[in-house]
Amino acid sequence: MKRLIFALLATCAPALAESQPLFNGKDLTGWTGEGYTITDGVITCSPKGRFLQTEKEFSNYILDFEFKLPPGGNNGLGIHYPGSGDAAYVGMECQILDNTAEQYANLVESQFHGSLYKLAPAKRGFLKPLGEWNKERVTVNGNKVIVELNGTIILDADLAELSRKNPKHEGVKRRSGHIAFCGHGDPVSFRNIFLEELPATTAATSKQADGFNPLFNGSDFTGWKFPDGHTGHWTVKDGVIHYDGKSAAKNKDLWTEKSYSDFVLKVDWRWAGPAHEKRMRPVLDQTTGGTKKDANGKDMTVEVDELDSGIYLRGNNKSQVNIWNWPCGSGEVYGYRTNGKLPQEIRAALVPKVNADNPIGEWNTFEITMKGDRLTVVLNGQTVIENAQLPGVPASGELALQHHGSALEFKNIAIKEL
Repeated sequence: MKRLIFALLATCAPALAESQPLFNGKDLTGWTGEGYTITDGVITCSPKGRFLQTEKEFSNYILDFEFKLPPGGNNGLGIHYPGSGDAAYVGMECQILDNTAEQYANLVESQFHGSLYKLAPAKRGFLKPLGEWNKERVTVNGNKVIVELNGTIILDADLAELSRKNPKHEGVKRRSGHIAFCGHGDPVSFRNIFLEELPATTAATSKQADGFNPLFNGSDFTGWKFPDGHTGHWTVKDGVIHYDGKSAAKNKDLWTEKSYSDFVLKVDWRWAGPAHEKRMRPVLDQTTGGTKKDANGKDMTVEVDELDSGIYLRGNNKSQVNIWNWPCGSGEVYGYRTNGKLPQEIRAALVPKVNADNPIGEWNTFEITMKGDRLTVVLNGQTVIENAQLPGVPASGELALQHHGSALEFKNIAIKEL
């Protein structure tokens, strides 16, 4: 269960055009090791299987692969493995594990699937049922390690930060090495293994999925409108956009230069500072789109830390996917939901089905789809708005990261035009 190095950005999309097969589907050319068999383009660990590693060493790359777990299956992905020793410590171990197995019920958080062993825990709950193929993308780029499993980012780790927290861990300090599968004798299978090498300066967001193009290059605001008043307030550091909530520009939002019509937008965000005040905010009713009433017919409200932002779609402040700390969670479209001229069913559809926000300070992932006048919002792997109508929404327009005075951060911003 130990012995995977680290995993980064995973995706269920096919390999990128620039990717090259790391496994030819026929034999283990380019690999060294014993105890793995090949049948019909699939590598499977045998009872004697332990390490299967690439002959070549790699530094910065995007690795796509599929894997299938048997009951209790345990393997690992070795990253920056020097070629000998325990990959969990001389390199890093990203777990490949059947989290449902009874014998693994009491593991520590950094031992479950997708985690960097003894370094950083991954989110759980995104593995497919046993016997089905899972798709994962691992992007290793400088200090960044991101793991995306079946379309959901489950790990976003900073190796420099982990190194500071774990000064005795040698592997987390490494920035190159072999890629390895680290078996424990369980018949875990792998196929469709592709790798794209990245230059050292390429941001981890450069490629996210087939058909997606980065809206943020990880280094500067190329492709975004940037008036003088933004300077010092909208800033970039270590592949992250940081906003302190204090832009001096007339329009304090950060807008794209290009307009978009139908698209899928992916973006990670998190709150980067404390709320300045507390406010009473309504508890929304999913059946009416309005505020729920208590037994006395009064509006139900909850006191929250006031945090507020959002993402404008098609150049329109009414078609805003909200980011905030309301009881309903993020994803609500305030400008349409509160429009009393719209039918109740349209307004109700714009109330999030579930509060899917992660705790304040943790990263969240939006996947926003606009097609015609229909909107779907997936937050942290959960659909919160589904095929909701935005009557009269412009056919195209710029996108914006919205200002509302709260400090927050954005990264991994990419778009696929439909």
